[in-house]
Amino acid sequence: MPGVVFMLGVGLVGLALVYGLSMLLSVDRRSIVSLPYLSGWDPEQHALSRYHARWYTATVVFLAFDIEMLFMYPWAVVVATIGLKAVIEMFLFLGVLLAGVFWAWREGAFRWV
Repeated sequence: MPGVVFMLGVGLVGLALVYGLSMLLSVDRRSIVSLPYLSGWDPEQHALSRYHARWYTATVVFLAFDIEMLFMYPWAVVVATIGLKAVIEMFLFLGVLLAGVFWAWREGAFRWV
């Protein structure tokens, strides 16, 4: 139990030191909470104006492949015990994801020119 209390104390002291250094070294101490990612500087442009709309389709493709892998690993563990039903369900799932990939392809997500 004393070790847990000691580590909690070390963590709290470290947190206080980092927060204190951030307040000491920031440009404007009043805006440290409102602008944490700019270190107190005023933003030059709106956050939404920095990203082009084509990244939306690239994100859909990434999510399709990411979610596919998320579900295929556990499926590979149980497919032998469940059998044909698991294979059919996985192909239906891949079909839905493939529809998303085709949509992104039609929208031009694979053209990087």
